[in-house]
Amino acid sequence: MAISFLSVPTNLRVPGAYAEFDPSHAMRGLVMMPYKVLVFGQLLATGTKDADTLLRVTNASDARAWFGPGSQLAHMLETHFANNTFTETYAVGLDDDGSAVAATGTIALTGTATAAGTLSVWLGGRRVRLAVASGDTAAEVATALAAAINADTDLAVTAAADSGTVTVTARNKGLCGNDIDIRLNYYSDEATPAGISAAITAMASGATNPDISGLIALLGDEWFNILTCPYTDAANLTALETELAERWGPLRQIEGHAIAAAKGTHSALGILGDSRNSPHLTIMDAHDSPTPPWQWAAGVAAVGAYYGNIDPARPFQTLPVSGLLPELETARFTIEERNLLLFDGISTHTVDAGGVVRVERLITTYKTDAYGTADTSLLDANTVLTLGYIRYDLRASMLSRYPRHKLADDGTRFGAGQAVITPSDGKAFAVERFRKWELVGLVEGFSQFKNDLIVERNATDPNRLDWLLPPDLVNQLRVHGVQIQFLL
Repeated sequence: MAISFLSVPTNLRVPGAYAEFDPSHAMRGLVMMPYKVLVFGQLLATGTKDADTLLRVTNASDARAWFGPGSQLAHMLETHFANNTFTETYAVGLDDDGSAVAATGTIALTGTATAAGTLSVWLGGRRVRLAVASGDTAAEVATALAAAINADTDLAVTAAADSGTVTVTARNKGLCGNDIDIRLNYYSDEATPAGISAAITAMASGATNPDISGLIALLGDEWFNILTCPYTDAANLTALETELAERWGPLRQIEGHAIAAAKGTHSALGILGDSRNSPHLTIMDAHDSPTPPWQWAAGVAAVGAYYGNIDPARPFQTLPVSGLLPELETARFTIEERNLLLFDGISTHTVDAGGVVRVERLITTYKTDAYGTADTSLLDANTVLTLGYIRYDLRASMLSRYPRHKLADDGTRFGAGQAVITPSDGKAFAVERFRKWELVGLVEGFSQFKNDLIVERNATDPNRLDWLLPPDLVNQLRVHGVQIQFLL
């Protein structure tokens, strides 16, 4: 008997036709990689769901109810769903750390309004508008402003007024509150009512982020392709990078890529980028945006997941990110400053004429190898995502094609229907996969791949087939170098 049946026994004597199905050759194209996104951040006691619980969430309305209006996590998911409603999304709410301190800031109002107007106060990228009548004193305006802030439960802060000064306090305790922006008059047509002046003290004194080690333990081996991280403190980033490095390894093979964002001066962002060196982490520059950096992380991660699942090798440049307010035009980084950030390991964005934030380049924080030598092999997020997809397709196809096969040397004279694989069969399979990757624009250089490909039986374990696959990943068009030699 030449055919290796899966289930039909060889000792059947009962008459009949016994047909089985063999799916090992059914999949002819690439194996679709099902993307999943994890968004984690702090919740509030006003939410209906418990902390440290993995939940699938499908819309911003549920997120607001589950994690509490005005919470860090509710705001992250609001921005996520503004950019991506198709990718399967999970969330984990974290309690504020027991020793955390809430950030505070102040808006000190002085004077008396000499004309009616509208006071536009921006808190964490969200506007509170207050009608001011001629003759209103600073104390009256402050009292009314605090009431208006407290009436908006979607704000990340609460407020209290005293003698013309409004003190705002972050709803979530921790370092995150320090990044809640306070400003007046973001848009050019906004103006403080005549006679009223305001002095703003930025949010400060917030301390202690939650420790995400419990979150990592909670996830176990659940696979998430993109993880949205609201924190950039060293302890949490180190824990996340360590976990993702293990997930990337050959024994777990559930790689994921984390995306965070950070506000700050050019120098501060450069220092942050230089302190990290992981191919599994992207940090987007949120610079001086009114929108908190955790919402930048959520928006960029949502865009990365949506388009990365469509084609991991296609560059993300120019893709719009909804739900983010850019820094004012006078505060935006120059091309020279953005270029420096890209060497520091910080991803960059641009802003179009309509005020839409667009991805400029998504890179990882990986810059040097184990010897400290400059290394660009895993610089771009596209490289990491493409490698992850190629491994997923290869492994899924390999295990589907050869689920219970025997292993023999080349030249063995077994029947054509036998479930046997040889090194030559392995080479043919690898070449077939390469052609499929090539067809969808993931790789190039077929001749090089075929020449350098090695498939051989292990020298010490006769039950093991070893593969050396050398795919040349397709690159991304990022820079046009043009010299115009003109004539007169």
